[in-house]
Amino acid sequence: MENFTFNSPTLQLEALNISKAFFYPVFIFLLFSYLFIIIANVGIAAVILLDKSLHQPMYLLFCNLPLNDLLGNSILLPRLLLDMLRPRSELFISYYECVVQAFTTHVFGTTSNTVLMIMAFDRYVAICYPLQYNMIMTNKMVMKLTASAWGVALVLVGILLGLTLRLNRCRTLITNPYCDNASLFKLSCESVLINNIYGLTFTVVLLTGSIGSMVITYTKITVVCLTSNSKSLNSKALKTCSTHLVVFLIVVLSALSNIVLHRFPQYSDYRKLSSILFHIVPGSLNPIIYGVQSKEVQHFLFKWFQSKKSNP
Repeated sequence: MENFTFNSPTLQLEALNISKAFFYPVFIFLLFSYLFIIIANVGIAAVILLDKSLHQPMYLLFCNLPLNDLLGNSILLPRLLLDMLRPRSELFISYYECVVQAFTTHVFGTTSNTVLMIMAFDRYVAICYPLQYNMIMTNKMVMKLTASAWGVALVLVGILLGLTLRLNRCRTLITNPYCDNASLFKLSCESVLINNIYGLTFTVVLLTGSIGSMVITYTKITVVCLTSNSKSLNSKALKTCSTHLVVFLIVVLSALSNIVLHRFPQYSDYRKLSSILFHIVPGSLNPIIYGVQSKEVQHFLFKWFQSKKSNP
């Protein structure tokens, strides 16, 4: 039963509703998903950093995705796995730890979109302005794009959580297996109208910006490809853009399903599952998609394994 207190320093988490028959399969799935995310993302980032032929703007910008996936999943999954082993009556978390977890979770979701937006800009320049590509996409430009992707996310999420931190709390139950902004401001008995307005505006602007930039970018790329007689250009565009588009669709669909289910309390169990998959699915698929697509990454791994075989 929910305890009503005033600004309690300790909060209670709502456990995942998993039947005993599915407890161990779900636990093992989450554990191995986390291990795979760590190994795959650290591996793909290490390959890009070690292989000088991959020190290109496309791959350097992509390195932001593994970093973001590692950050988002490392804050969520270890704590979630530990909580699954605890009795429901012992699922407590400090308010400050909850705020950090919520901040990191929203930064993860926002950065997933902003990084894909700057990667779309890189693909646009590479295909529409191939002769000026090296002049535009300098190391300085890559650093500016990376800083803007993370900076925008940190500022927007900082305001989002700042509006929640100003509220007094009269409840202690987080209606989620982990902390997010919506769960935090629902602890307050004060008016949360400003939080809802900013949260809705934040979501609309982020999704409109990311989807809009993709539509504009790929429309211009399609026009260039259709008007060009260069088979090599069209092949390059199809190869690199299809990979980027698949990753973007995975992120957007995962986010939309989570946002929609948040509006229907009767589907709370599906919402909890969707929010966890929002972290796991992109984090697992991103390194696979880019690793399989990139001949340079495949070539590096092939040489590495060959050297290991010849020098046991």
